[in-house]
Amino acid sequence: MQYVQELGLVALGSRFKALSDRLYALADASYRKQALAVQGRWFPLLRILHDRGPLTIGEVAAQVGQSHSAISQLATRLEREGLLAVQADPVDRRCRRLRLSEFGRGQIRQAKPIWRAITHALQEQTDAAGIDLLSTLGSFEQILDDGLSERIDALCQQSTAAELCIVPFSAELREHFYRLNADWLEKYFYIEEIDHRVLSNPEQWILEPGGEIYFAKLGDVVVGTCALLVESPGVLELSKMGVDEDYQGLGIGRALIDAAIREFQQRGGKRLFLETNRKLRPAIALYESVGFVPQPNNKPDSHYARSDLYMIWEPATNLEQAASG
Repeated sequence: MQYVQELGLVALGSRFKALSDRLYALADASYRKQALAVQGRWFPLLRILHDRGPLTIGEVAAQVGQSHSAISQLATRLEREGLLAVQADPVDRRCRRLRLSEFGRGQIRQAKPIWRAITHALQEQTDAAGIDLLSTLGSFEQILDDGLSERIDALCQQSTAAELCIVPFSAELREHFYRLNADWLEKYFYIEEIDHRVLSNPEQWILEPGGEIYFAKLGDVVVGTCALLVESPGVLELSKMGVDEDYQGLGIGRALIDAAIREFQQRGGKRLFLETNRKLRPAIALYESVGFVPQPNNKPDSHYARSDLYMIWEPATNLEQAASG
């Protein structure tokens, strides 16, 4: 669940599904204690038939926000369980109308105290937490109805139309160097003193000693960055790489690394290395895919408290991986 939470807004559907499953499990546990033959997932159909009397499958689907197919399948199961009865519509005999059976009405009578208890307990907890849950859900449902799909399509088209380009450092891009790195550092670790020093003055600490800084742009949007730091003649470090979370998964990190490797090769460098942390598994997989090889020991003179993995770029390994791919 923690991983899904880290994904942010893009994983809301998965989080709601997990929350739904937990709430259903809570209700089911209460039903079992009372020896009831109902399940939490059946609640909308059973409750609407109890409150409004016989309805067609289409009428139920429209009222509870589920598909016609889902309601039809559930009705078939609940008829088999003895909770529902199906009758022909008196106006259009081709339509089926669903109603509670005598057994179903008896189960609902026994379930009502559980529903009241669940409502009361949830209200107590949300009030104590200062959460107006139903109002917030209503507002969110309105967002989904107000052209969200069209907005997503428009943003996708913008991203597709924008050409990714890698550009060198310039003064007007300095703030993005700090921003993009601070975002991931604060999410997973913290900004160490050496980070703050280098990110605040990249000209002094990276460019003047002979290093390079690259930025990835999609159209006019700066979406990623990385740096090549000179440790000693011929020895360079791939460092300070960050990609905006909203644009990850588009090959931006790979494009930045490729630019850094090309510069290293053009210089005739002797060793290219990086330091990272083992918890950053997607980043490590990316580094390995371009030929960085984990070393058995940490870099002995590392400047970073968070570093627990030392990797060196090995061109032969990179070529072998490319050939096998």
